[in-house]
Amino acid sequence: MGVTGPPEPVLDRDEVDRALARLGAEHEAIETSLLALQDHAGRRLLEGAELTGTTKERWTAAEASITLLWAYFDAYSDALRSARDIRSRRRWSSREDLVELTGILRGATVTVAGSTTATANAPTLAGTGKLSEQFTLASLVDRMNELYASSLDMVVAADAVWSALPARIDLLAAELQRTRRLAHSVGVRPGEHPAGDDLERITRTLTRLREEVISDPLTYWVPAPGSSAPGGGRPDTTTYDREARALEDVRREIDAVLTVRQDAEARLVRLRDVLSRADRTLAEARSARGEVLAKIAASEVPAVSGPPTALQEQLQTAAEYRRHAQWHRLSPLLESLEQRAEDELLRARESLTAVTAPLAVRAELRGRLDAYKAKVARLGFAEDPLLIERYDAARRMLWSAPCDLRVAEEAVLRYQRAAADLLSPRVPDQGGPTDRRGPVA
Repeated sequence: MGVTGPPEPVLDRDEVDRALARLGAEHEAIETSLLALQDHAGRRLLEGAELTGTTKERWTAAEASITLLWAYFDAYSDALRSARDIRSRRRWSSREDLVELTGILRGATVTVAGSTTATANAPTLAGTGKLSEQFTLASLVDRMNELYASSLDMVVAADAVWSALPARIDLLAAELQRTRRLAHSVGVRPGEHPAGDDLERITRTLTRLREEVISDPLTYWVPAPGSSAPGGGRPDTTTYDREARALEDVRREIDAVLTVRQDAEARLVRLRDVLSRADRTLAEARSARGEVLAKIAASEVPAVSGPPTALQEQLQTAAEYRRHAQWHRLSPLLESLEQRAEDELLRARESLTAVTAPLAVRAELRGRLDAYKAKVARLGFAEDPLLIERYDAARRMLWSAPCDLRVAEEAVLRYQRAAADLLSPRVPDQGGPTDRRGPVA
C-alpha cells in the first residue's frame, strides 16, 4: 500500500536515538498498563460472570478492544524491535539506515491484522469492511490509549458496583432476616400488620436488586458529568438506600410493639385507673346535679352523660390482645385508648364543675354574708335592728331549699349596703382591711 504526501525529512542520528528512547519508555508503560488490565479483579470477574443487559453488550465490545489492544501492542513491539535492530547495526548509522529508520519511526508502516472474532465488535474495524489497518507508531499509541481508556472504564465501573453493592445488600439482607424473626415473634406477619407487608416487599426488592447488580452492574453506575478519566463516577445506591430506610422504619415499628409487650400490663392498669376516676367523677356530677336541682331554684343545670361504655369495651379488647400476645394490634389500640381516656377524665371534671357551679355561687354568698356580719360585730354594731333584719332575710334565703340565687344575692347586697352606710363614718375605705395600729406618728 503506497503512502501519499510529501516525504518525511530524514532524521539524524541524535533524533533517532531520542525517538527510540521515548518509544521505549512508552512501550514499557503500555505493557505495564496492559498487564495490570489483564490482572484486574474486575476483568476476571467479568470473564466468569453470566452477564445481561448493558453490561453484556459493553463487555463484548471491551473484550474485542482488549484483544485488539494486544494485537496493536505486538505490532508496536515488532516495529520498535525492527528499529532497534537497524540502529544497532553500526555505531554511526549510514544514510540508508537513517532513511529506513525515519520510515519506521515516522511513516504509516505498522500493519495490524485482526481475526474475525477479534474484529467483530471492535470499535475501530467494525463496519469498515477491513481486516487490517496501517498506523504510524504515534497514531498507534493514540489508538491503544483510546481502547485502553474505554476498556478500563468499563472494567472499573463494573468492579466498583460489585465492590460497593452486593456486600451492602447482603448485610442488609441479614439484618432483614433478623428483623423478620423478631417481627414474627411479636405477631407482625404479612397480611396481619402493615410492617409485615413491608418486610415482604423489602425482601423481594433486595433479592431482585442483588440479581440485577450481579448480572448487569453497569445499570447501577452513574458516570461523573464532564469526567473523562476511566472509572469516573459512582455506584447508584438509590434503590438500596430507599429499602434501607424502609427497613429502619419497620424496625422502629417493631421496637414500638416490643415496648408495648414490656409495659402493656402497667399501661392497662393506668388506663383502668383513669377510666375509673372518670366514672367516679361522673357519678359525683350526677349526685351533685340532683342536689343542685333540689336546693337551687331557677338555675340551668346541665345534664350529665353516662359512663364511657365504649371505652370500657375497648379496654376489654386490649386486655384480650395482651392475653393472646397480639402485640401488633395492642400497640395502636393502647395509644388511642390512652388519649381518649385522658379526654374522658377531663370531660368528666368539666361536667362536675359545670353542675356544681350554682352550689359554689351559694357558698360564696354565704361566706360573704358571714364575713360582713363578723366585721359589723367587731365594730360593735351587731345589735343594730336594720342589720339584724336584713341579715336574717338573707340567711333564710341562702339556707333554705330551694334557694333562689338571684334573690339571695340581692338580699346579701342589701345587707352589705346597710352595713356600709352604718360604718362609713368610721371606715373611710369601705371594704378594706381595718388598721388597728392607731394613728401614725
